[in-house]
Amino acid sequence: MVTVLSPRPDLWTLDPDVLHLNHGSFGAVPRRTQELLAMLRAETEANPMRWFRSVAERVTASRLELAAFLQTDPEGFALVPNASAGVSASLAAIPIPAGSRIVITNHAYGAVRYAAERFASANQAEVVVVDVPLEADDDSVVATVEAALDDRTAAFIVDQISSATAMVFPIRRLADLCRSHGIPSIVDGAHAPALLDAPAEEGADFWTGNFHKWPSAPRGTAGLVVAEKWRAATLPLIVSWSEYDERLPERFDQQGTADYAAWIAAPESLRVLEELNWPRRRTELSGLIDEGAKLVAKALGTSVAEVARPAATMRLVELPFPGERSPDAGEAFKEKVSLELKAEITLTGFDDRVFIRLSAHAYNSLQDYQRLAEWLPALL
Repeated sequence: MVTVLSPRPDLWTLDPDVLHLNHGSFGAVPRRTQELLAMLRAETEANPMRWFRSVAERVTASRLELAAFLQTDPEGFALVPNASAGVSASLAAIPIPAGSRIVITNHAYGAVRYAAERFASANQAEVVVVDVPLEADDDSVVATVEAALDDRTAAFIVDQISSATAMVFPIRRLADLCRSHGIPSIVDGAHAPALLDAPAEEGADFWTGNFHKWPSAPRGTAGLVVAEKWRAATLPLIVSWSEYDERLPERFDQQGTADYAAWIAAPESLRVLEELNWPRRRTELSGLIDEGAKLVAKALGTSVAEVARPAATMRLVELPFPGERSPDAGEAFKEKVSLELKAEITLTGFDDRVFIRLSAHAYNSLQDYQRLAEWLPALL
């Protein structure tokens, strides 16, 4: 008989009276990491001068641990506040001539699309959106993207795991495709750390991912991995004292009087994952979210979206959304679910369909999804 790992809500400080089913947006920081974070911030306030003298060494130690977790070259790995900042820094490093094109897909995260639009507008370029169906397999994805690339393409930006659709893209093949066309590739790996092994070792020119999601590190902790040919050109978005440091990571390490406690505490969350036997638990969570999503879909009279390569711990359940569909209406519905059902969910939209994007982490159990399935239909 196979032993199933037990849920570990005790490792977090989450309100036990609330269904926490949206780890994918803002994560949840384990108790131990919170305690370390509080100690570091108390140390900061006890002697700010001593603290800031120690920051460089501590950030370096943390950065090396985070790079090792990603199994990537530490000399090409810098810390950034979030994946959106990583994408922006990547776009700033790439020549974008007037009349050129920045290619993205229709799965792109909103802030990443905005970044593409800002840089395109500033350089008299344009953004081209490639339509990739949910059910597209890897061969179809690659063929669809290849058809959109041409000699005017300045950059291609692609999700590794799409936030909107929880779809895993064939990053290695897409990076190889871009390289063969001489086109810089930027990978938005916001959800990839801890969901994919060695997510940054895919051959892209730039890769960026969040540690506050599945590794459960403090928010404001993310990584940017830069291929060697682009390191000299890649600069922090804020000009600070490290402006002329020739080393990529150190250029990003100190951005003025920031709160570095989150970066320094982040490896503690990796140790929590190790205690959780994360590789095995991730596999079990995939089975849990499969079963939980089916329960919710059955209760709603809908279905679980047929994503060709779904993320390990996220699923989309179609929602028969009541009333007019708009961002404001979606926010209002989530607030209603939070207040009336004491459940935290998120909604995503794709091809005029509305989905609940359900998550599973080590604190979740099947009972959480059973409760949502029992209560949610009454609000529709």
